Parts: sequence; C-alpha cells; structure tokens
Amino acid sequence: MSQTHVYFIGAGPGDPELVTVKGQRLISEADLVLYAGSLVPKAVVDCAGPDATVADSAPMSLEETHAMMVEAVRNGGVVARVHTGDPALFGAIREQMALLDAEGIQYEVVPGVTAGFAAAASACRSYTVPEITQTLIFTRIAGRTPVPESENLRSLAAHGSAMCIYLSAGDPEGVQQELEAGGLHEETLVVMAYRVGWPEEQIVETRLSRLAADSRSNSFTRQTVFLILPGQGRIDSAETKSLLYDTGFSHMFRK
Repeated sequence: MSQTHVYFIGAGPGDPELVTVKGQRLISEADLVLYAGSLVPKAVVDCAGPDATVADSAPMSLEETHAMMVEAVRNGGVVARVHTGDPALFGAIREQMALLDAEGIQYEVVPGVTAGFAAAASACRSYTVPEITQTLIFTRIAGRTPVPESENLRSLAAHGSAMCIYLSAGDPEGVQQELEAGGLHEETLVVMAYRVGWPEEQIVETRLSRLAADSRSNSFTRQTVFLILPGQGRIDSAETKSLLYDTGFSHMFRK
C-alpha cells in the first residue's frame, strides 16, 4: 500500500481556529511545513513540531518549493504544503501535483474553509435564498492573468445568481461596470470582506452602485472578496423562507 508523503492543506481564510482538525494535526506532525506567507498568517503553522523545518514559500518559485518537498521526502520526511483557504479554489496545486506525479511521490489534499464562506459567515449572510437564488458562482475579473471569454463577469452576472468575486479588488470600477452591464440592479446588495479571518478583518455592506466608491474609500484594494447577493436586503418577515422547518412541509423525517 502506498504511503502519503505530501499533504496539501487548506489553511482557511486566516483565523488559526478555522483550520480543520485533520489539517492542524498534519501540520503538527510534518517534518517540513511550507506555507504561503503572503496569505497564510504565521499563527496558522505555529503548531508545527519543534524539530520541523518551517518555510515561507511566498518568495519562492514552483521549482524551489518542489525541490524542498522532494528533498524532505527523499530523507524520509512528511511535508505539509499549507495553502490559503481551500486548495481547490485558486490554489495552484495542479502544477505541484503534476511534478510530484513525475517523481512518483504520493500526496493527499485536505480541504479548508475558503474566504467566500468565511465572509458570508462574518456578515451573517446566506448565498442561497428560497425562490430568489439557488446558485453560487465563484469567479474573478480578468487582470494580469486572463479569464476565458465565456466566463467574463458580464456574462456570469446575467444569470442573476449569487456571486463571490475573488482576486479583483485592484479594479473595483471594472467589477462594478461588468456587473451592471450584465443586468444586475444598482441596488443589489454587496458585501465587501477585507482580510476575512485576520485580526484586521473588515466587513462592509453596500449596494452595487456604490461598490467602487466604497471599496476605494475603505482602501479595500487587495485581499478583499466581493459577495454579490441579488434580491437580498434586511432580514424581515417579508422575505421568503425555507420549507425545511415549515410545519406544513412533510418529509421522511417528519410527517
């Protein structure tokens, strides 16, 4: 039976208590802990063992991080490769796994809490609302790296579903323009979450018509996710409610 030597671990959005129990255990047991220090606070990996090598991968290239992992494995060690949020979302793990495959090194991915869900939790908001939207789109605006034309923000906004927009705080004007061009109403609720999960976290609610202005006035120009919540407003009795706990709705657990 093959043995896992490298673990890609989702560190969550920044709060050390939002790492999974499994992820924290693996970090504490690893011989090499590589973490993306530009997005993962050092406190997340402070549980590493006293004899572990802990290195910030932010200034390293793919080749450099790969060489460190291979060396650790060849010396009989276990590697915890710690990524921000969840590794499956903008985590850049595919190219790392391809290199490990070429070396015949076994790996495993441990999921984490992505910033989009942490932001909704901090704002006490839900992406899905009965009879309003049952779909959530995770995406970003095109920047230094392109986005497929079929997935441009304007086209996705036309669906009218909830959205969580990553990696786009540097161009809030472009985000607002594309969402409005896609047909979203100017009064659409927007939650701006800056450094969610960090001590300096800020959550600001605004409207689509104010997205760019409020983002700039709060200096949310990086490490910010935008939650786009069509058809939502203040929580009151006028909004539709889930049928799950409705006394008139029967299911296999309640007649």
